[in-house]
Amino acid sequence: MFFGKESRNSCTAQRRSWEVALLAVVLFCHNARSAQNVDLAWNSSSNSSVAGYFLYCGSQAGVYTNRINIGNNTTALISGLQEGQTYHFAVSAYNSEGTESPLSSDLTYITPGAIKLLSPTNSSSMNMEFPVAPDHWYAVQASTDMQTWTTIGQTAVATSNAWTQFTDPQAGQFSTRFYRLVLH
Repeated sequence: MFFGKESRNSCTAQRRSWEVALLAVVLFCHNARSAQNVDLAWNSSSNSSVAGYFLYCGSQAGVYTNRINIGNNTTALISGLQEGQTYHFAVSAYNSEGTESPLSSDLTYITPGAIKLLSPTNSSSMNMEFPVAPDHWYAVQASTDMQTWTTIGQTAVATSNAWTQFTDPQAGQFSTRFYRLVLH
């Protein structure tokens, strides 16, 4: 529903009481190279006229290409997320007449599972980065034949969803070196 300038201003006080906040992200991981899921949750609106919620999703903050009607649920499982990609989510409430509240704050989510190899700082080491999920830690493993894998390091338990960096100081000792992450 579109509002004219006067109508929008007259609805501001009522609409602000509808505001919802996107709260939590929980990662459900699958095998590497597969699409992943994220479970989103938010506080319900205290406004008694709320009939349901829309979940918005896109690849840029404030530019949402998908709108999903969640009904009166305050959680949603979003599937099909590609590893290494960044997604943005926001939620709005709506009433039985279809009037929609302002969007919640944007929540950014980086899907774990991808390793980016960075330009080496010297010929003896390899720098890499990868996204991590809260409450998980990762073992970085290396192989020369993709048959036998050796853990060469691990991260601390992540407290946020962000990119983290890792350096393999022994990379220069091998003519070929493959890397993978093991989620714990």
